[in-house]
Amino acid sequence: MMRIVVVCGAGASSTFAALRIRRAAEARGIAADVRAAGEQTLAEALDGADALLVGVHLVPRLGSLEQLAIAASVPVAVLPDETRALDGDAALDLAIAIIGARA
Repeated sequence: MMRIVVVCGAGASSTFAALRIRRAAEARGIAADVRAAGEQTLAEALDGADALLVGVHLVPRLGSLEQLAIAASVPVAVLPDETRALDGDAALDLAIAIIGARA
């Protein structure tokens, strides 16, 4: 089972993104644990994670988020802006790509 963490500033928009990604995974028959996290809880959320997806609005703070991910050995990608309007497939594909790139 892959474990994906989605982060936004406070955790609200990442909750919606995580739900869409979870639904996309279920529709494809992919076992995935998709969790939302805010910046304040990210370090804990990364424990055991396979991928970190960062909301596009956090790009100005990407460096510090990447440092947390590096410390946890978790690959990072920024969600495309259009992900908010999609069903989660693009975000799931992104997570699969960065997990595969790490392997």
